[in-house]
Amino acid sequence: MSTASTATVPGVTTRDHEDDDGWPRLVEAVRASGQYDTLTKAEQVTRTVLAALGAHVIGDERVDLARALPEEAARLIASQIPATHRLTAARFVDEVASRTPGATPATARWDVSSVLSALPPLIGDDLVTRILTQLPPGYALLFGRADLSPAA
Repeated sequence: MSTASTATVPGVTTRDHEDDDGWPRLVEAVRASGQYDTLTKAEQVTRTVLAALGAHVIGDERVDLARALPEEAARLIASQIPATHRLTAARFVDEVASRTPGATPATARWDVSSVLSALPPLIGDDLVTRILTQLPPGYALLFGRADLSPAA
């Protein structure tokens, strides 16, 4: 059974969800990946990282990402104003650290990797590849992939 909902990404007006438990499953995947003690911590990390990511994925990839994610995650992506410039992977991690009370660059990198590496099973490898193509080098490792781009 499908239910439709409205998203705010331009070009995404309805989303079909086969079930309503996608968000809890995503949070649980992040909890397991990041070895967080509680679901509350995993949910906070997931919200912070997806909100940061939402500002840096644009165009068709942003629309397709919102469509592929559970409704709550899609809202986090869609509610962000697109950034005017792309952050390097290291600066992206720093941005997440600045949004997380008590975070260090090391804990923020862990948080980012825990969330982004949980996304490929949900969104598919093709979309991950498309997202990585539009982001600066260095993000592949955060998504749990080897970064095979040539050194600059």
